[in-house]
Amino acid sequence: MEEGTSKSPSNCAGTDHGDVDPFQWDTREDCQVRQILDRVADKWSLLVIALLENRRLRFTELRREIDGVSQRMLTVTLRSLERDGLVKRTVHPVVPPRVEYELTPLGGTLHATIRSLVTWTEAHQEEIAVARETYDRRAAEAV
Repeated sequence: MEEGTSKSPSNCAGTDHGDVDPFQWDTREDCQVRQILDRVADKWSLLVIALLENRRLRFTELRREIDGVSQRMLTVTLRSLERDGLVKRTVHPVVPPRVEYELTPLGGTLHATIRSLVTWTEAHQEEIAVARETYDRRAAEAV
C-alpha cells in the first residue's frame, strides 16, 4: 500500500487521484460513503423516508401507502434504515403487538435533502420527458 493511503472505510479516496474527482464517492464496495448512498438512494428507502415526514406509521400503513413493495422488501428496508439510525422502531406492549416507525432527527435531516431532490425533479420533469422522447426517437431511427 502506498504511504499516506488510508485503509479506513470512512476515507474511501486514495492519495493519487489522477483524473478522478476527489470529491466523488469511491466505487469500491467497502466504501462507507458508497454503502450509505446505496442505502438511502434506493427507491423503497426514499419512499419510506418521505412517508415518515413528521408522523409515525405502522408497518401495514407503510405497506398500503407504498405501491408495489412486498412485505419482505419493506421489512428489509425498515431494518436497514433503523440500523443506519434514520428510522426509530417502537413496539407497544399490547396484544397483538403494535409497531410504529418514525424518522429520527438524523432521518429528518435526510428528508430535507430528499425534498430538494423531489423539488428539482418536479421543476425539470418536462425537460427530461422531452429529452427521453428525443433519445427514443433517435434510437428507433437507428434501428
